Amino acid sequence: MSSEKTSEYVTLVSNDGFEFKLLRSAACIAGTIKRALNPESGFQETARNRMEFPTINGVVLEKVCEYLYYNQKHADSKDVSDMDIPPELCLELLIAADYLDGMLLVHEHRLSRLAD
Repeated sequence: MSSEKTSEYVTLVSNDGFEFKLLRSAACIAGTIKRALNPESGFQETARNRMEFPTINGVVLEKVCEYLYYNQKHADSKDVSDMDIPPELCLELLIAADYLDGMLLVHEHRLSRLAD
């Protein structure tokens, strides 16, 4: 296995061309990303360390990346405060969370309350 395939960082690309480089360990919190980057998956994303999201714009993907790091940072914490999520992003974040295998499930309930 080449070192390229096991890079510590991956790049997530939004549908409007914004690129976010983040730790693979943080990115793989999302099930869809974890499966796509799994060396046994055979997906090109594994070799390229890059994943494109044709349905997620840069503003939403930035918030997703922020959440991935937030989740990683607080993984072992019991009382974690809610992330600040602008109400105007709630619906798009719920759609992105669904696409990314519900990685925001813990926050979906909070998001839906904000959207009401």
